[in-house]
Amino acid sequence: MNSVGMDFSREGGMVLVPTRFVWPHGGSVVCISGSFTGWTQWPMTPVEGCPTVFQTICSLPCGYHQVQVSDGTSPESYPRISDADLKISRHRIVVFLSTHMAYELLPESGKVIALDVDLPVKQAFHILHEQGTPVAPLWDFSKSRFVGVLSAMDFILIMRELGTHGSNLTEEELETHTISAWKEAKLHLNNQVNGPSSAVSRKLVQAGPDDSLNEVALKILQNGVSTVPIIHSSSLDVPLPHLLHVASLSGILKCIFRFFKHSPSSLPVLQFPLCSLPIGTWVPKIGGPSQQPLAMLRPNSSLSAALNLLIQAQVSSIPIVDENNTLLDVYSRSDITLLAKDKVYAHINLEETTLHQAIQYRDDPFLAHGYNNQRCHMCLRTDPLHKILEKLSQPGVRRLVVVEAGSKRVEGIVSLRDIFQFLMDS
Repeated sequence: MNSVGMDFSREGGMVLVPTRFVWPHGGSVVCISGSFTGWTQWPMTPVEGCPTVFQTICSLPCGYHQVQVSDGTSPESYPRISDADLKISRHRIVVFLSTHMAYELLPESGKVIALDVDLPVKQAFHILHEQGTPVAPLWDFSKSRFVGVLSAMDFILIMRELGTHGSNLTEEELETHTISAWKEAKLHLNNQVNGPSSAVSRKLVQAGPDDSLNEVALKILQNGVSTVPIIHSSSLDVPLPHLLHVASLSGILKCIFRFFKHSPSSLPVLQFPLCSLPIGTWVPKIGGPSQQPLAMLRPNSSLSAALNLLIQAQVSSIPIVDENNTLLDVYSRSDITLLAKDKVYAHINLEETTLHQAIQYRDDPFLAHGYNNQRCHMCLRTDPLHKILEKLSQPGVRRLVVVEAGSKRVEGIVSLRDIFQFLMDS
């Protein structure tokens, strides 16, 4: 037997308990790893006079821990979560989400941005850029209600339309082309590409302040959207609907992490390393076959290739790597809104502009003034899930690129959507 898994629990507070581990089966280089080491390996030393017996003492906090010992003769492996532990974790997550309401997402102070559907598209994206947000609900004064959402994906489609030979939309028209006109053109475009059945205006996905967090999360997951406006519906006292907040999976995850971080043993799944859980998209040699290949591009790839990949692969970001697949940067949907600043979009050719140049536009301090730029956020495949959740709970972090320790070679990517699909089994 080359390795062994051990589970144990202790009662008590935050006291560190010296715990002795013994491995009596010999081996070349014996190491212990576990949830308390972040699944990094710590060496065990031979017992004096017993060269085949190894030991170590670890000070552990009270609670639930997973432990594994390797004798150096087998490939690296990690314990898999049991069906019982996974079922318990998912049940407790759903109970929490079902008993907490959307109004709990509202910050104590803040602002919400909504756009008039009669605004010119160019001005609308300039506003998104200035406000540092990739999405905003749309208000129609003639209907006295919110009718949709303008997102970075709309600007990507507009950029691709502008870069298409024979496009009916010119740069000059973009100055006066309204959001509502673009939405109608988008429906016509979908009709041409996907057939008449696709040309149906989708109803705005929204939630009320008294909806549960579970309902809000499911609306985001099942409708393929990144945000859901929290709208207080009209009543006799409030004749017009009020936009209270724009909810995202990030805000919901922050609530989950805040609630469970002081009692991690109540969610056994939090102790397991990322690579032992069916989460995220991985390069085949690391995580086995994926439903779709991990989308990556080189710095000399064209901006057109990046926009096409963001649309076709239905991903929100693309790792940019060198010839060794070492992570250099990440290009995201939201980065495209920077091209609305100072009409940069009118001076570039999508086929000739490289991703390296696009990143320079993004990182230009004059162009990026006031913009919440999303840098590379990374993790290791050996990081326990609680560490992954902590990182994804930070403002502006929507996904983590999984890299190899030391080399920063890309091994996979895990997004907020991946986490919720796993935790909610959606």
